[in-house]
Amino acid sequence: MIPRKNLYRAIHKSLSQPLYAGRNLIHRTRSAISYHIHNDGKSYWPETISLFLTYKCNLRCLMCGQWGENGAFKDFSKDILKQQLTVDEIKTIIDDVRDFKPNITLFGGEPFIHPDWFEIIQTVKNAGMRCNIVTNGTYIQNFAEEIIESGLDEIIFSLDGPEEIHDAIRRVPGTFKRSINGFLLLNQLKAKYKRKKPIININSTIWKENYRNIQDTAAIAENVGAMGLTFHHLLFLPKPEVLQFIDSFNQQFGQKPTDWIGFASDMLPDIDVDYLITELNKVKKKKSPMNISVFPNFDNDEIRRWYTQFEFTSTSYRNRCMSLWMTAYIFPDGSVRPYHSMNYIVGNIRNDTFRNIWNNDTYKAYRKYIKTHKKFTVCSKGCTEFFRY
Repeated sequence: MIPRKNLYRAIHKSLSQPLYAGRNLIHRTRSAISYHIHNDGKSYWPETISLFLTYKCNLRCLMCGQWGENGAFKDFSKDILKQQLTVDEIKTIIDDVRDFKPNITLFGGEPFIHPDWFEIIQTVKNAGMRCNIVTNGTYIQNFAEEIIESGLDEIIFSLDGPEEIHDAIRRVPGTFKRSINGFLLLNQLKAKYKRKKPIININSTIWKENYRNIQDTAAIAENVGAMGLTFHHLLFLPKPEVLQFIDSFNQQFGQKPTDWIGFASDMLPDIDVDYLITELNKVKKKKSPMNISVFPNFDNDEIRRWYTQFEFTSTSYRNRCMSLWMTAYIFPDGSVRPYHSMNYIVGNIRNDTFRNIWNNDTYKAYRKYIKTHKKFTVCSKGCTEFFRY
């Protein structure tokens, strides 16, 4: 349900957002019970449904599994890139799931590129559900007034470090200033209208270009009034393993999960691991108004093994996937998928309702397989969901 290693992070969230945390606890408990008692793969309703509004993004961040150097979306055709969930489709989804009130996360690509993002947020909020958005922050300044008006609950922003480093990783000059100025404006408007939302939580992926600037990143996050800052360990996999996995998965399930190629690498990251460990331990002890955490919350030995070898098995987590019982993703083509990095399709909301898809024969068979085998070869270093539940 909640790994012991993640308890501190969960407790902090429950203190700052008690209603949100209480609902999540109920969902996770019921889903965990489903995992343990149902051997046929049936599950209670998901805690979170992530809507991929669009594949499109205005940035090409170096480490991104979608649009980065090895990004899975780079070879998509123009027709695929034009796909997006429509407002009417999203209204139908929300009406379908509103009675069990999952959290709705808006994802992409860059979700603010979707022309109807405002109406989508209001649709979710009018149904009495929590709405989060994962963004690169570059549109905040343009849409600050509308964001406040929309009722959005949370913005999850990706920050790579100080201006020069952030812009270099994002590969677009001026990205840092646009994003930071947007959040500062948002804070001014929240004060003006006496609003607490949207809260700001920041994720920062550890990368060879920014791991020496962890303290700087924390200072920037404080400056924009973030409630929390999470440093995420870099996801990377050996390319031969990814290709072998795609082939074996296709033989087993009849679909090719090619999105995993976005995390394929020919070499280990060039990171001084001892320096990284020292900086992470230092920042976790930092006195700050925001919660600072590292995810996955590995011990020093695990961090050392994570960055110095491709093979990895955690000694502090359970090494089994429960994400299929907790969350689901709906893509721009309407397909429902268990993971955002696993382009395995279990149904489509353009042909059936989400409620029917969630426990259809395909989904249940897939959960049953995962419960029996616990994970795939790529899971440990290719998916942070693997360590979340």
